[in-house]
Amino acid sequence: MNLAKVIGTVWATVKDENLVGAKMQIIQPLDHNEKKVGDAMVAVDTIGAGPGEIVYYTTAREATIPYPTRIAPIDASIVGIVDRIDIYRKSN
Repeated sequence: MNLAKVIGTVWATVKDENLVGAKMQIIQPLDHNEKKVGDAMVAVDTIGAGPGEIVYYTTAREATIPYPTRIAPIDASIVGIVDRIDIYRKSN
């Protein structure tokens, strides 16, 4: 899974029938220090994330697993909202 920040919402009244009712968010992938990595993408939101929240998401074939219709054309799915990130640094 990967980290991202929700930066927008996609509104589409015309879409594939398997996506009817799906909430689509624009997410910006982040590294573990919450710095931007790569380009923003659209992900189906399966958990009800909101703007500005840090989420984790999955891509590829696994992106359809949390969605009720496994044949939906989904490349990325938001599957969790991050409450906190703790990074343990090695001390010398």
